[in-house]
Amino acid sequence: MTHLIETRTPARPKRPFFLRRGPMETIATVLIGLGFIMLFQPFLLLLYTYSLVTLLAGTVMFIIVSKFPE
Repeated sequence: MTHLIETRTPARPKRPFFLRRGPMETIATVLIGLGFIMLFQPFLLLLYTYSLVTLLAGTVMFIIVSKFPE
């Protein structure tokens, strides 16, 4: 008679927040939206000045984060 022993596979450690794909894609998308709003608002020149930088940062962040594993 053989006895079957159940062995558990070790649980993978949870990734830190800044290495998870889902939350970081959300942050990148919000950053792109913020840059878009900054670009088309007619009130403050300072917001308009940094809108392109914000858009580019969000786009680059989204491209990099989309390569992360799920």
